[in-house]
Amino acid sequence: MECAGKGLGTRCTGPPTRRCGRCGAVAYCSVPHQILHWRDHKDECERLEEQMDQTDILNEFPFTFTEEATVQVCEKQETRCSFLRKRRVHQTGMWLYECCCGEPVISTDCSRLNNGWDLSNVLCPCNEPISMISKHLTSWKEYYEWRSIPLHSPVALLLHWPLLIYHSTQVAGSGSWTSGMNGKLYIHYLGPEKELLQLSVFSELHALFPNTSVHIELVGPSIPQHRDGERIELCNYAHCLDRDCICKSSSERVSWGVHTNETSAVTLQLRRGFYHERYTDIAKDSSPHLVIAPNAGIAAYSSWLPTIELLKDMNIPVVFSDYCEEACHLGACCISSVTGRPLNIPIQLNPFRQPMVVENSALFIPCYSNCFVYGMSQWSA
Repeated sequence: MECAGKGLGTRCTGPPTRRCGRCGAVAYCSVPHQILHWRDHKDECERLEEQMDQTDILNEFPFTFTEEATVQVCEKQETRCSFLRKRRVHQTGMWLYECCCGEPVISTDCSRLNNGWDLSNVLCPCNEPISMISKHLTSWKEYYEWRSIPLHSPVALLLHWPLLIYHSTQVAGSGSWTSGMNGKLYIHYLGPEKELLQLSVFSELHALFPNTSVHIELVGPSIPQHRDGERIELCNYAHCLDRDCICKSSSERVSWGVHTNETSAVTLQLRRGFYHERYTDIAKDSSPHLVIAPNAGIAAYSSWLPTIELLKDMNIPVVFSDYCEEACHLGACCISSVTGRPLNIPIQLNPFRQPMVVENSALFIPCYSNCFVYGMSQWSA
């Protein structure tokens, strides 16, 4: 947490321990910095106050570890590292980037990593579901019950990526964009970062979209140059630790960077660069039904402006997510200023947000990966 008045005149005199008396969402190092910042903060203070009132709702999850992963992390009684260490998944496989310890390895060759769950089969979805989805899933509890996973399992920390895709198809509606699917779902997924070390988790799309061939173009500047163009076919589910589990008996396997003659139900394609720069080449092979931009930070990066112009011209559904409601509000304002029209997918809480709070966020409002979603189901007037 930094002083909200940092850079507005004199240097900070110490840690930001003086919180705004009204909203409580920002803090200052001193009274002078609070006074200097008021001209900027006064327009957002009431809005942030309303958002702070939703803290209990943001922290509400059905898991047995909820208090530990939310309040205790916020109050620095626990850390992401300690949470993962207690569950023996700290710095292992797909969990590597779930704490700051894994940040230096984002550019490594993921094909050499253990891409399994590193958990017992009773704790993870390493096989086909017992039954197909009979209704739209609306909560983590419904998902865990459907997949027969106990509520003390931490897998939701990784599954929020494929569940964001599932939820995005729901909030985008069942309009004209679904009419041409014919058993195939093409998604353009913008700005992947830590997902690059967790790609096997997308194999859960087998269960979430049965009888559907899912192809995802992951496009972003964080993709290493040596991985540009890499194709990954997820032919089965991510494996568990149990040696005698049925997931080990499958003759199918995850195929990294290899083209096969068989059509995979879930295929990932990596593309390095900004979407507006790569779209022409990508569209030759994959015209999307839906675009998804996780944790987008629209207002924070000017590189989004030409991409938004492109998305407007494409006129297909787009779903953005972000860490907190304020980031979504700023992003929605930015998009509306570029397109000249309001968004028709309003800002709404994502029931499948990651259930561990972000450490050291810029505001006192709890932040979660993929916390809120918003977007456009139709761009043309």
